[in-house]
Amino acid sequence: MTDATQTQRGQLQPMFADTPADYDIVIVGSGPAGLSAASRAQALGCRYVLLEAENHASDTIYKYQKGKHVMAEPGFLPLRSGMSFEAGKRETILGTWDNELVNQNVNIQYRKKVEAISKLSDGAGPFHIVCEDKSHMTARTVILGIGLQGNIRKIGTPGDDLPTVQYTLSDPDEFSDETIVVIGAGDAAIENALALMGKNKVFLVNRKEEFARCKEGNLSLILAADRNEDLKILYNTNTVRIEDLGEVPPGQPSLRYVYKGPEGEVGLPVHRIIARLGATPPRQLVESFGVEFPNKDPNAVPALSESYESNVPGLFIVGALGGYPLIKQAMNQGQEVVDTIMGLPVVPADEPLLAAKFQGLGNVSVSEVLDRIANNVPLFAGMTKLQLREFMLESTLHTPAKGALIFKKGDYTSTFFSVVQGSVDLDLVGRDGKPMVLNLGQGNYFGEMGLLSGRRRTATVRAGASCVVIETPRKAMLKLIASVESVRRTIDDTFFRRAISTYLGPSLDAPSIDALLSEGIQVRQYSKGEVVYRSGDAADCLLLIRRGSVAMSNQSSGKEAVLAYVSAGGYVGEMEILSASPRTSTVTATVFTEALVLPAGPVQMILEVNPTWRASLQAQANLRMKNNIFREHPAERDSELIKFLIREGMGEATNALVIDESLCVQCDNCETACADTHDGVSRMARITGPSFQNIHLPHTCRHCEIPHCMKDCPPDAIRRNESGGVVIADTCIGCGNCQRNCPYGAIQMSVKAPPKKGGLLTWLLFGLGDKPGQRESAYDPNAIKKAVKCDICVGQDGGPACVRACPTGAASRVSPEHYLVRQDF
Repeated sequence: MTDATQTQRGQLQPMFADTPADYDIVIVGSGPAGLSAASRAQALGCRYVLLEAENHASDTIYKYQKGKHVMAEPGFLPLRSGMSFEAGKRETILGTWDNELVNQNVNIQYRKKVEAISKLSDGAGPFHIVCEDKSHMTARTVILGIGLQGNIRKIGTPGDDLPTVQYTLSDPDEFSDETIVVIGAGDAAIENALALMGKNKVFLVNRKEEFARCKEGNLSLILAADRNEDLKILYNTNTVRIEDLGEVPPGQPSLRYVYKGPEGEVGLPVHRIIARLGATPPRQLVESFGVEFPNKDPNAVPALSESYESNVPGLFIVGALGGYPLIKQAMNQGQEVVDTIMGLPVVPADEPLLAAKFQGLGNVSVSEVLDRIANNVPLFAGMTKLQLREFMLESTLHTPAKGALIFKKGDYTSTFFSVVQGSVDLDLVGRDGKPMVLNLGQGNYFGEMGLLSGRRRTATVRAGASCVVIETPRKAMLKLIASVESVRRTIDDTFFRRAISTYLGPSLDAPSIDALLSEGIQVRQYSKGEVVYRSGDAADCLLLIRRGSVAMSNQSSGKEAVLAYVSAGGYVGEMEILSASPRTSTVTATVFTEALVLPAGPVQMILEVNPTWRASLQAQANLRMKNNIFREHPAERDSELIKFLIREGMGEATNALVIDESLCVQCDNCETACADTHDGVSRMARITGPSFQNIHLPHTCRHCEIPHCMKDCPPDAIRRNESGGVVIADTCIGCGNCQRNCPYGAIQMSVKAPPKKGGLLTWLLFGLGDKPGQRESAYDPNAIKKAVKCDICVGQDGGPACVRACPTGAASRVSPEHYLVRQDF
């Protein structure tokens, strides 16, 4: 120890300084957090040792695939560490750290796997650390940074242990000319898929409809790669089973990967499957050290203080085990915890950023605000203080005046709100049909309906007295739901209750809804064309459509007749429960659909004791019966038209352009008017798109209920406006993801047109100006192409220009119910 470090150490006031021990600090695990902690301990002249189970440092990064580009996120966070780190290749980063371990003379011992940590003298003495080789030592404090990699999650389906199903990837170059399925939506899965493509055909399986948990850099890369022929992303896809194909010729696929996606169940012959599903904390080992977890959820992380200390005094947990897998965050934590142990003042690296967000609350510290949020909002009770800090970096704290509008009923916004203080007022319709105001106080939250289902806001919300709310963007909230199981369960439960109250049973009180949920509630997913139930099946449940839509049909004269169409917010199955009879019709998903499934038993029980609700359901059933009788023998033309519209995806549209070809004179005024309204670039192509009988569906935006284009937009440039139109902001970067994701050919990549020669009126009267397509040759080929699509002429008086310009009334923009459901139903 040098004179300088001896002097520095003499000025410190370390924790448990009076406790005799071999070391001030024992650091377990040489990941980024452990390395940073050891570097800081060395710089401060501490008595410490860094224990590593393997024969090399940073085993998790060591096991990254060869050549992997390691990112330094979050970019806005500064690095505080004696070890260097910047974005670069795995090999470069590991080599730099190895050199710094030597140059800094860090006291690291390899092949020291810790198997036990305990307190001596009934918890009052030092820690006793025992390794597998039976060596042991004592320490005043322990820093645990062992990560999660020893507890890999399996797929959990038949065949997940076959020889060519693997859970890590070391060297992507080992494989070529193979068909490979990569399962996962995190950074590891994305990086594996990117590394394997080029030499292989890769399918990346994401069970959700977007990538919510990965780094922004990886998101941009995978979405850009999706345009290549050797990589395909399968969204909303779940593994069903993996089958061994037995003896096959060399080079041929040996597995069949069976999955269920939006289009149904598919079997895909593949050579290998690589599942990157993350890992769970080594709970049994950590609990043996005396550390407590907040609940029994296997994904839960230990309960920690703001200074990373566990419930065991002097035992600190950093890095992925503490809930923070990002390298920069872990390294900051490693240095900060050593400073805490040695009695130095610690200001977290994100403190200035959070302070700026909280300045509207006056002279209150960041710690006090975080405590207030954690204590006042039960939803966040399952989050650690560290997770809450990261969450708030992505959220906004508002202090609106009393009466200020937060959002209006019918808005299509999708942010999520939590009430930290005061209250908000919701304008609703009561069970008696009269307007009422519901006050939501501190600890409540709202906005989950728009977040999870994409439906319009179901109420107008205004700020109450002393209101403080957190507004969280959809992506950040989905990331939290994916990361913290307790948050997902709580939000799902609230969604179920409010969806039942809003759509299914406005007359039901809270005890009745509790009874409906007494046997639990399932969320079932149905692929396009999948049968939900068939005529003649037992009526075992009632289904509330959360997203998508279904068609009710029956056989008439040997042909299928569509009886009704039910979109999100509607329900099916009540007729047979009311009459205690088998199903009288077949229900089929028209698009990818999610439904809340309520078992028949609790529904029948509440119907018996709640005559108001029974009358409401009976009235709906009577309307359906009337409609079914009307359609029992429909004109074949009508039934086939409805089937055509459903087949073409009109079930997920909210505002579609429909042209009646019996009235259309092919003047193309619609296209010309669209181009003149949008800087010379028409957002529609009249002659393209499918037709049936006299109904034509041009290729133009349908403003889907759950927009396909909105998922995985790197700059988050696609939003719904207040009228429900899906619009693209000027922040579009031209990546083309939306164009590829749209199944209806409604988006084009275009550059701004040259100056106009004349408008529609000039062309109509004098034959001058531009007709559709006339300007395309004048486009600058070197300009950046950006996404353009129909915006329903937002801000234009009179509505969409294409409809206004049609001289015969052939063009109209309609909701699918206009054609799929009779108006008297």
